[in-house]
Amino acid sequence: MTITMYQASVPVFQRLLTNCIAILKKAEAHAVSSGSDTRLMTEAKLASDMFPLRVQIQILADGARGCVARLAGHDLPAPDARQFAVFNRGYHQDFAESHQTFASLIAYLRDAIDYLDAITPANVDGSENTPIEVTWRENTRYFHGLPFLRDYALPNFYFHLTISYAILRIAGVPLGKQDFEGSPAYSTGPAAPHQTWQH
Repeated sequence: MTITMYQASVPVFQRLLTNCIAILKKAEAHAVSSGSDTRLMTEAKLASDMFPLRVQIQILADGARGCVARLAGHDLPAPDARQFAVFNRGYHQDFAESHQTFASLIAYLRDAIDYLDAITPANVDGSENTPIEVTWRENTRYFHGLPFLRDYALPNFYFHLTISYAILRIAGVPLGKQDFEGSPAYSTGPAAPHQTWQH
């Protein structure tokens, strides 16, 4: 079978952003039950020269939304619209300070998921060779659809999701690999012979 551009993008982002919401809820519950300051947790970093959790989450949501918007050929509010930035912002002042609570971060992720929910296969499929431009601070990077998704957007998305997980794990949140993966993608019985996968 051939994996389409839609299958390789939208469902992947939807699933992992949903998993991230569950992780943040678990982190907030842990902070409350342990008497920890939730603000300290959202400002926690994996290393001193890295972004804190709240920024990692914003990058994650913006990257998924921005990637799919470009693959679908949607008009952006501006070439460097903040909510459609795709892993290309490197300055603290480029991130909204209002997203400092677990509730606001979860809402931000849900907004991104809502955007993805409105995307159909017809919007994205066939975009392998679509010219893609990513602009920030008057600097523009040029791609074509498939390498943009496969070699840039997805690796960056997994990077920021992994960093977010690691920040919370180090902070003592009782997370396991299953929290990262979400519900199992396998069955406990053998697959039926000649099974055809549907999307």
